[in-house]
Amino acid sequence: MARALRIWLTLAASALAFVLLALMTGSSGIALSDVVRVLFVPDASPAAEVVHQLRLPRIFAAFATGGLLGVAGALMQILLRNPLADPYILGLSGGSASGALGAMVAGFGAFAIDFCAFGGALVSVAIVFGVANRDFARLEAPGALDTSPRLLLTGVILAAGWSALITLLLSIAPEAKLRGMLFWLMGDLGAAESWLPALVALPLALAIVYPLARALNVLLRGPVAAQALGVRVGRLRAILYFVASLATALAVTTAGTIGFIGLIVPHALRLVIGNDQRVLLPASALAGGTLLLIADTAARTVIAPQQLPVGVITALIGVPAFMFLLLRRPRR
Repeated sequence: MARALRIWLTLAASALAFVLLALMTGSSGIALSDVVRVLFVPDASPAAEVVHQLRLPRIFAAFATGGLLGVAGALMQILLRNPLADPYILGLSGGSASGALGAMVAGFGAFAIDFCAFGGALVSVAIVFGVANRDFARLEAPGALDTSPRLLLTGVILAAGWSALITLLLSIAPEAKLRGMLFWLMGDLGAAESWLPALVALPLALAIVYPLARALNVLLRGPVAAQALGVRVGRLRAILYFVASLATALAVTTAGTIGFIGLIVPHALRLVIGNDQRVLLPASALAGGTLLLIADTAARTVIAPQQLPVGVITALIGVPAFMFLLLRRPRR
């Protein structure tokens, strides 16, 4: 437990340092002393307005979204028994994007767009879980086979369908709305107004799955071995799927489609700190939130005052990192 606390405290300290850096940097820089002062003693100065009205909500949104994607990625990699699985692999991002883009084409407001995005993700959850539900139930039978390939195939087919619908919506969208729709698809924290649900959901997701960490370690041995050791495999996998799905849905609703966070963070941490889920799950939340915070800070400062979609930055970070991990893994 002492090792786990050291890892978590190190990641938390890194997160705090990057929070301060994000508050200081932007199109107009703010000194660290001024940031600390206006955080604890708000006033009517321009620095206080920038910190409290612009940067702090965006930091909350970035950290919560990254943390949810990190936890969802770790759970999906356990669920599918594939260290390279990611939160979007079962079509959740496609469903959410279809709902959001449909609301944009219809001319709905920001609240309705978020509602439709979350609704689209829930539709994907219902479809995939409905198809896979029988397989989860069968896993309780002695000698049951792993049904991860069937679940994965269902998600891939559903994602292809959502992709076709997204292409259709983009093709019929008015030109005036097309830029906003593309930014949403690439991930954009600039318009992340409803960050509170994601920030509340992050500790709740950890509170649900952390007591199951020992069972998750056993599940990594395979469903048959886990069943023999007394784990209720079907029930456990259903919980994993729902928590990962809802975490992903909230993340996509908050910031759009942001890739590589849920793929790279749990996989990289696993190589560094091991595969004990009691340590890995909280570490994935902290590291995922920190990484997205770093990417968002870069997105709004690289060509300031213009801003880049944060999904572009995560892809530029994630692709070389992923290639490095792939090249490094066989040597291990």
